[in-house]
Amino acid sequence: MTPNPLAKLCSGRVHYAWVALAVTFTMMLAVVGVRSAPGVMIVPLQRAFGWSVGTISGAVSLNILLMGLTGPFLTGLVETIGLKRTILLAMLVLLAGSLASCFMTTPWQLYLTWGLMIGVGAGAGAVGLAAAVANRWFATRRGLVMGLLTAANAAGQLIFLPVLAALAQHHGWRSVSITVTLAVAAMIPVVALLLPERPSDIGLLAFGATEEPVSPRSSRNPFTAAIHGLRRGAGSLDFWLLAGSFSICGLSTNGLIGTHLIAYCVDHGIPEVTGASFLASFGIFNMIGATASGWFTDRTNPRALLFWYFGLRGLSLVILPFTPFDMFSLSAFALFYGLDWIATVPPTFALTNAVFGRKDAPVMMSWIYAGHQVGGAIAAVGAGAVRGLTGSYLLAFLTAGLACLLASLLVLRIAGAPAVVAAAE
Repeated sequence: MTPNPLAKLCSGRVHYAWVALAVTFTMMLAVVGVRSAPGVMIVPLQRAFGWSVGTISGAVSLNILLMGLTGPFLTGLVETIGLKRTILLAMLVLLAGSLASCFMTTPWQLYLTWGLMIGVGAGAGAVGLAAAVANRWFATRRGLVMGLLTAANAAGQLIFLPVLAALAQHHGWRSVSITVTLAVAAMIPVVALLLPERPSDIGLLAFGATEEPVSPRSSRNPFTAAIHGLRRGAGSLDFWLLAGSFSICGLSTNGLIGTHLIAYCVDHGIPEVTGASFLASFGIFNMIGATASGWFTDRTNPRALLFWYFGLRGLSLVILPFTPFDMFSLSAFALFYGLDWIATVPPTFALTNAVFGRKDAPVMMSWIYAGHQVGGAIAAVGAGAVRGLTGSYLLAFLTAGLACLLASLLVLRIAGAPAVVAAAE
């Protein structure tokens, strides 16, 4: 097959897999911009409509939950209509949800837009689709690639959170909805034009490959593909250990910190924009941590990495409420916790590939990520309820910290059965 103009442009300079990676990375930035918005909207929505933290965080919880639960079916959809079409379909749903949210005035509309539609559409940036891109375009350096795609979440926080917080403070919550709508709209043509379905479509092999893998398109519908993956995982202890530890990851990151840190800062007299800046600063360290984690995952035992990631995260969550909660302690937390936030993804992906094989890894990773989002949803609504009942986030932080310490022990048992690995392909 004759390479298309895009491949010709890169010929002799860089493999087009890196361009596909850059497009996916940028697309995920836009998705993260939408996903990060609720954290800066809690206080403005309270002021505008008098809604409680519990009501708003309930919609955020639904958002997080649906993003995870629809992931396996979106990944299954890749097998039937293709990767690009699946991503574009999800982004169109995301665009419709963020645009419709500009006109909401009642809680049910909040749940419909920020909960249901954006929760489903945000699946475009979910781990399962990132895993599909990594496995399809790269035969080597997959750990690094997943680290970089994971770092898109961090970069999105860094870019969007301070801007969105300033907009919410000075121009109201609707300016946040408008901004993220424009960001998603700008990315749809980029994905449509610059992300080929697979390397062979432009006359290339995957990066590092010496032959084209046999990958016939599945005749199963997305539901069947997703349920087949769940059935396979349900009979594997390794799957439950991966999903359980990753659910604790979600509980302690986007569920607790991503949703409630700004409100926690406001409780301590720290302005919203300052709190958003602290949360955004995590992005710098997240990018470093995720990329470094991908590099280490290609070279060392991923179980050992997960042990340290969860253990250190748990200690930081337990310690934070007992600090002075001033600029120094928050800066130290941002550094320590930021490096660890999304570093768990590359080793989890590596273990999923090892246990279930490269072909099934995207669907299995989607189900494991569903566990991540279930944990995040529980923390988003649970921490809001704890705050409402006790007037403090203390119990929420202690619970999340202890859960992380438990996860650090669970991950040491993952992929312990050679027979499972032998059956992976």
